[in-house]
Order: sequence, then structure tokens, then C-alpha cells
Amino acid sequence: MKYDFSQWRLIMKVIVTGGAGFIGSNFIFYMMKKHPDYEIICLDKLTYAGNLSTLKSVLDKPNFKFVKLDICDRDGVYKLFEEEKPDVVVNFAAESHVDRSIENPTIFLETNIIGTSVLMDACRKYGIKRFHQVSTDEVYGDLPLDRPDLFFHEDTPLHTSSPYSSSKASADLLVGAYGRTYNLPVTISRCSNNYGPYQFPEKLIPLMIQRALNNEKLPVYGDGENVRDWLYVEDHCKAIDLILEKGKAGEIYNIGGHNEMHNIDIVKLICDYLDKPYSLIEHVTDRKGHDRRYAIDPDKIHKELGWLPETMFKDGIKKTIQWYLDNKEWWENIISGDYQNYYKEMYGDRKVLDKD
Repeated sequence: MKYDFSQWRLIMKVIVTGGAGFIGSNFIFYMMKKHPDYEIICLDKLTYAGNLSTLKSVLDKPNFKFVKLDICDRDGVYKLFEEEKPDVVVNFAAESHVDRSIENPTIFLETNIIGTSVLMDACRKYGIKRFHQVSTDEVYGDLPLDRPDLFFHEDTPLHTSSPYSSSKASADLLVGAYGRTYNLPVTISRCSNNYGPYQFPEKLIPLMIQRALNNEKLPVYGDGENVRDWLYVEDHCKAIDLILEKGKAGEIYNIGGHNEMHNIDIVKLICDYLDKPYSLIEHVTDRKGHDRRYAIDPDKIHKELGWLPETMFKDGIKKTIQWYLDNKEWWENIISGDYQNYYKEMYGDRKVLDKD
């Protein structure tokens, strides 16, 4: 089934699920600036990583609405679609932290798989022009450190390593099945590691920034030689906007930053920028099933849609660190007692390894 997107600029109403989280909130900011005529509806359950204060700057905008809702709540989701009649749905809503998925896989299956199916059922029932699923490069598994010539492509077989990545891969397969079975106009994007403003401080870069500022130990899994391809969050938002506007229904697009870095080098770079000693770095017992290297080839989205990452890591990391320096109140307010307890559970009992 073919879809005519030539009148795309007439689209006015977009539901962004998970919009109070890191990437979702940045996407909302980007879309409201790029498309001021759009109506944006943020749907978010406000779990530990969803922060309404992140959206403070847009809460009073006439073309923005926030709805507190769980994407697994079928009745609530259907009611929202019935009332708002959205044109587009962009699904960022997900449980996304690998360590948490190892400790409690069930909630990842519920949100990432069942929640996605509820959203697509609503799209089928009420009609939408596009359902876009935001996925991850982790569905491909990992690549060996000694093969820098290898990259993830859209047709790379799925080979997951954690309950988190398995739940995202399952959701991707479900999205593809809805597209084929029900002719639902779907697209999927798989991104590399994002970084930038408003990232919850359990993730590597904000975690290291806030702990270094407090002169606390910087826990690094294993030898720290794991490689990730880093993508500045605004570049990611631009890519999704392009996929919505020009992407073909039924297609998958890889979004990578071409910024591969060893984890340990990122931690040292943060120490250098903040003038902190490397002695704060503490190697701890590695994560179970820890993938060694992720690397995306974004050739397809470049050739078909004209997208390329614009932010080099050396520039993006400086902007990111400075943002956390300038916005201490934001991240200090969200580091709650529950988060401190979580940190102790994840890192406090891990064996400290010999750095030599």
C-alpha cells in the first residue's frame, strides 16, 4: 500500500509518547521550534526517568498539551486518541536502562512490547498518517573490538544481549508485522547512544559529570574498553523529523553519529574538562552480558533522506558538560533518595578491579 505524503505540511497534531524523558523532551523542543504551527501532545507516565520540570519552558504554550498516561492503559490511550484525533504518533516511551532490565525484566516487556501494541491498536482504530517507533542499535547485539571495519546495517540480523534490547527487538518486529498485516503506515529508527541536555543521571555521561563535580568515585564497568557510537540528541531529533517528512512507510532507518569512543576515554575526557584527577576512576565488576562495541552505518538515511550528523563528539561533549554545569538545579532535584538507593544497588556492592 502506498501513501502520499506530499501534503505533509498540513499535518498539525503529533502525539509524542515518553515526551518527559531525555530524547522525547528534546524532540518536543526541536519540533516546537522547527514547526511552530504543529500541535504537540506529550503522553508520559512520569516514571522515575520522566520529569515534568524538563518541559517547564513549553507547558504554557497554546500548541502544547501534557497528558499523564501509561501507554499500557488501553482505555486511557483510546480515549486520548478519540478526543485528540492525532495525525502522527512518535513512540519514545520505553524502559531503557540495561541494568534495570537485568534486575527486573518484566516491566520492560510490559512497557516496551505491550505498550507499543496498545498504541498501534489505537492508531488502527482511529487512523493516523504515521506511527514512528524509536528503537536502538542494541537490537543488533555487539561487534568485536578488533574489527573496526564492521558496522550495523538495517538488514543486520537481530541478536540481543539483554532483556532491554530483547524487548525493543520484539517491539520492532511487532511494528513491522502491524505494517504488513494491517497496512499501518509505520517507520522504525534505530539510534546509537544519545547524549546531551536533560539526560537522566543513571546514564554514563551525566552520571560521570555529576559524580566528578562532587568528587565522588567514577564507576567504570570492567576494563572500560567498550566502544559506543555517540549521537548528539539534537542530531537525532532532526533525523526523526526527516523520517516523518520524507521516509517511506515500512522502512527502517539507522541513525548513527560516526563518533566511536571507548567508555574509559569518555570518563577521562570529562575529568579533564572538569579538572578532576583520574584517581576518581574506579573499575568495577562488569555488567552481565555487556556488549563490547556498537557502530551504526547511517548510509541509508544519508542517501535517501539527506541526513548526516552535524555535531562532532568533541564539540557535543563540551556543550553537554557545560549544560550540566549551568543547570545543576535540574539534576540535583531529580537525584532522589530512591535514585541514591538504586546507585548503591547497581555499583555499591560490585568488586573493585585492579586498574593495572
